[in-house]
Amino acid sequence: MEIKELQERVDAWIREYGVRYFSELTNMACLTEEVGELARVMARKYGDQSFKAGEKENLADEMADVLWVLVCLANQTGVDLTAAVEANFAKKTARDKERHRGNPKL
Repeated sequence: MEIKELQERVDAWIREYGVRYFSELTNMACLTEEVGELARVMARKYGDQSFKAGEKENLADEMADVLWVLVCLANQTGVDLTAAVEANFAKKTARDKERHRGNPKL
């Protein structure tokens, strides 16, 4: 699926099942919540914490939740994520094309 199609499908879903988008500030809070849920799974799977009884190792689902809310915010604010990602690649390439190669930590 292309990013543009993802944005269109999320928008269609919101209009059909979600009635309307939550406000931008509410979705920002939802994004923060979803990132926290992803962080919890990461800490348990890759960090020093262990899963509690009944908790699921649902890494993919938590990542999808983060992406969903991010797409909602992009749709609400008129951000074309395809264009934004392309611009971000250009920025990172110009800034970092030699930086990581010379990093002895890597």
